Amino acid sequence: MTPTRPDDRSHSWNHPAQHRHRWFGPRRALTLILTIGINACSPAPAVVSQPPDHAAVPATAANTSIEMTPLRVATYNVSLADSRPGGLIGRLEAGDDGARRIAAVIQRLRPDLILLNEFDHDDAGRAADLFQQRYLAVGQFGETAIDYPHRYFDAVNTGVASGFDLDRDGRSDGPGDAWGFGTHPGQYGMLVLSRHPIDRSAVRTFRQFRWHDLPGALQPIDPDTGTPWYSTEAWRDFPLSSKSHWDVPVDTPIGRIHFLVAHPVPPVFDGPEDRNGRRNHDEIRLWAEYIGSPDRPWLIDDAGRPGGLATTSVFVIAGDLNADPNAGDSHPGAIARLLNHPRIAQHAAPERSGQPNQSSNPVNGIRTHTADFGPRTGTLRVDYVLPSQQFKVLDGGVFWPTSGHTGADWITASDHRLVWLDLVPAPSQPEAPQPGSTPRQP
Repeated sequence: MTPTRPDDRSHSWNHPAQHRHRWFGPRRALTLILTIGINACSPAPAVVSQPPDHAAVPATAANTSIEMTPLRVATYNVSLADSRPGGLIGRLEAGDDGARRIAAVIQRLRPDLILLNEFDHDDAGRAADLFQQRYLAVGQFGETAIDYPHRYFDAVNTGVASGFDLDRDGRSDGPGDAWGFGTHPGQYGMLVLSRHPIDRSAVRTFRQFRWHDLPGALQPIDPDTGTPWYSTEAWRDFPLSSKSHWDVPVDTPIGRIHFLVAHPVPPVFDGPEDRNGRRNHDEIRLWAEYIGSPDRPWLIDDAGRPGGLATTSVFVIAGDLNADPNAGDSHPGAIARLLNHPRIAQHAAPERSGQPNQSSNPVNGIRTHTADFGPRTGTLRVDYVLPSQQFKVLDGGVFWPTSGHTGADWITASDHRLVWLDLVPAPSQPEAPQPGSTPRQP
C-alpha cells in the first residue's frame, strides 16, 4: 500500500496520538516512545547541533519519555526543466500535466523536507511560486493539498557561459561550454521546500568553489596527448559544482538539521578523458570532505568563510548524485565515499514496494534503484537521502508503484522516483568504526 500521511500532521514532542501513524505497509497507528537516560547532574547528550536557545531534548528528569513523530525527508528529481529561458514559468502558468503529476507524488508521500532537482531557477522565484500555489496547494488526482511555508533557492552554474570551448566542438557558446550543461542560466536548478523554518542567514553555498582548489582534484587529461583537457585559463576559473552545493540549516522540532543538497553532473556525455565522470566523482567528494572535518581551510564558501561542517552538527545529504554503487558509468568509488563514510548512519537502502516490472535488462529488477534511463541503460540507484549517525532510520522507500496501483501513471512525469526516509534521533551516539572494519553500505 502506498505510504500516506495526514495533511494536518505537525511535529511536536507531545503530538496528538491520533496523528501518529506508520506510513509503510498496512496503515496502522504508531506511537514511538524514545526513552533517553539523562543524568540530572550532567548535560543532555549531544543529539543535535544547534544554537543554545533551541533545546533538542528537554532534560527535566533523570529519565524522560518523549513521544515523537518521525521527520520525513525526501529527494526528487522532478524533470521540471525547459530549454527556453522562462519556459517553465510559461508552462506552469498555462497548466502543466507533468507538474500536476509531480505534485500528486509529493502530496501522496507528504515529506516534511524535500529537495527538488531539475527545477528551473529564476531570480524572482516565479516558477517556485506557481508550483507551490497552483499545483502543491491544490489537490491533484484526489490527493490532499500540501503547504510548504519555507523554501530555499539560489543561482546555479548550469547555463552560465564560460567563454571557453569546454567540450572541444569548435565553439565556445554552446550548452556544453557553460560551467554546467544548459541552454540558459538556471536550467536544471534546485529548490528546497520545508514545513519547518530555514535559517537563511546561516546557509552556505559553494557554487563558486574552484575545482582545482580541491586537493587531489581529478583534472581531466586528454588521452591522446597526455595533457590537460581544459586550457590553463579554463581550469583556473572552473567551478567544481555543476549546479551548486548548499548547506541549508533547517530548525525542526528534533533540532537543527543541515540539509546538504547538490546535483552532480551525470558521468556520461563525454569521451575517454572522462571529464564528466571525474567531475561527478569530485562533486560527491566535496560533501565527503565537508562532513569529514571542520579543519578544511581550503574549503571556502561563496561568502568567503572557510572550513567544513562541525563534528557535532546533524545533517542529511540529499540529491540526485548521478552515481550507482554497483553499475553505471560513474568513476570507481565515487558514491562509496559517502555510503561508507563514518559520519553517515548505516541503514538498509530504501526500496520500491511491489514487484518490479519484468524487463530484458537484468538491472531493472533491483528494488533499490531510483531512476529509469530507458531500455539501453536500464534502472540505477542514483538518488539518495543519507542521514548522519545522530539519526535512527525508522522507515523509507522509493515511490515506484507498479501498474494498477495508485500513482503508477504519475511517475512517468520524471525518469527519477521520489526517495524518502523517516527519521528520529538515535537514542545514543553510535560507536565509531574500528580500524580495518568495513561499514555496511546503506
